[in-house]
Amino acid sequence: MAAEADGKPRLTLESDVNRAVQLIDALLSQNNVPSENLKKLKEVLESDFCRTVREVYENVYDTVDINTGNEEITAQATAKATVAAFAASEGHAHPRVVELSKGEEGLGFNVMGGKEQNSQIYVSRIIPSGVADRDGRLQRGDQILSINGASVEDEFHEKAVNMLKNAQGKVSMVVKYAPKFLEDMEQRFDKRASRRP
Repeated sequence: MAAEADGKPRLTLESDVNRAVQLIDALLSQNNVPSENLKKLKEVLESDFCRTVREVYENVYDTVDINTGNEEITAQATAKATVAAFAASEGHAHPRVVELSKGEEGLGFNVMGGKEQNSQIYVSRIIPSGVADRDGRLQRGDQILSINGASVEDEFHEKAVNMLKNAQGKVSMVVKYAPKFLEDMEQRFDKRASRRP
């Protein structure tokens, strides 16, 4: 594990995966180990799927403060990251990492929701020709799980917005596509608006 500027351990698995691939290559070169299964394992380790799982695991792991010396908290972080990583096999609804480079124009999207609204934080609008729109990975209906390693699950709207506003340079978010929850929230807002005189 590498350390970040704040001293918190930064989980990185890329070197472990690369080392495993090197070991497989070494075994394959010796010709005394059945090669078919090793080749399949190497394909898995080098696949986009494995890379996505690794990135999600690392980023979700970062959302829990493990620098407490408490083994239970470390175990919770590992469990949470593992569940999110294995959910990566479920298609478009799996947690994924989106990194955007913030410029003077901001990040190019709006959010709604928050703890005070009994809701998670969702991307409600992608601004045309903005950073997020040009990047193409973030979508309306994405739930934001973390921002630069800090969890925003069950967080207040204003705090999440401030985290996005105060972020500088490259902003890394773990998100998952959950449009039904955004639609339900918008319907609740519409009903409230229609009741007003």
